[in-house]
Amino acid sequence: MTLGPLMIDVQGVELTPEDRELLQHPSIGAVILFTRNFDSIGQLERLVAEIRALRTPALLVTVDHEGGRVQRFRHDFTVLPSMRVLGRVYDLDASAGRTLARQCGWLMAAELRAVDIDISFAPCVDLDYGMSSVIGDRAFHRDPHIVAELAIAFMGGMREAGMMATAKHFPGHGAVVADSHVALPVDRRTLADLAEDLYPYRRLIENGLASIMAAHVLFSAVDEHPAGFSSRWLQEELRGRLGFQGAIFSDDLSMAGAGVAGDMVARAQAALAAGCDVLSCCNNRQGVLQVIDAMQGRGNPSSQIRMARLHGKRGESRLDRLALRALPQWLSCERAVQGCLERPDLELDA
Repeated sequence: MTLGPLMIDVQGVELTPEDRELLQHPSIGAVILFTRNFDSIGQLERLVAEIRALRTPALLVTVDHEGGRVQRFRHDFTVLPSMRVLGRVYDLDASAGRTLARQCGWLMAAELRAVDIDISFAPCVDLDYGMSSVIGDRAFHRDPHIVAELAIAFMGGMREAGMMATAKHFPGHGAVVADSHVALPVDRRTLADLAEDLYPYRRLIENGLASIMAAHVLFSAVDEHPAGFSSRWLQEELRGRLGFQGAIFSDDLSMAGAGVAGDMVARAQAALAAGCDVLSCCNNRQGVLQVIDAMQGRGNPSSQIRMARLHGKRGESRLDRLALRALPQWLSCERAVQGCLERPDLELDA
């Protein structure tokens, strides 16, 4: 069975009969986990193993685990700093900032790979314009060159740990006030004015970026559709002008910012037609039930190849959690993270 285009969530710390039935549907290709799916590392390992056992090839198992405010698992995982903290370190010492970014990327990815999770949707490369509360300290910096340097280092650490990076939220969510979870943000800048927001993507793509997540933001001077539903953005700009060959994830289709595209079926169809490979439908089981049959047979071979490349590396690069924590590299990275969190002049999380 091939991987379908839908990414959905599951209800709790173990699979329900309905979860199992849905995950075996050919429209499903990925699962995203949330804090409610985590009770302990042992429980999480069992849940992931159960998800993997349902299908061949196995479903992608994903999570939002950036650090700072957006880290789904905390107990028995290293608590990571916000990306803004890494930007502050860079301001003091560029080399130290890049090193810390690589260490954070490696530590985050290695701990998730130890429980067999394929992808964390990171890093966030939105620019810190001081306008977006939903982005805020998730952004590395205002300067696109610094964002690119830190994101490349973070991605390199992830890759070393056996995980591909996902840059978000394309083409940029930092310059709008509205939160796309509850409204449709509108950015009225022209394409030329967006050059700084696109710069980190250009650099990351040049360095082998494997996937991106598109924003539910309307750039009204560029296209009439929000970026995640826009072939202008996803085909002409991202794949054409920027030369991106990796996987494109929609942001959650249940978000209010996606409502402009219509009901759940219309949203999924519009995102797929625009060029998304993976359609995220989270925290809305009724929406999943509405869209799942409509998406059957809608995946394409290119999307399936892109998705298959996102599976985490196995073998020697994936250690169990006890072996991982015995590594000198883990100890060094964990000390570096704890050190930056303990410095009050750098720790900016609420």
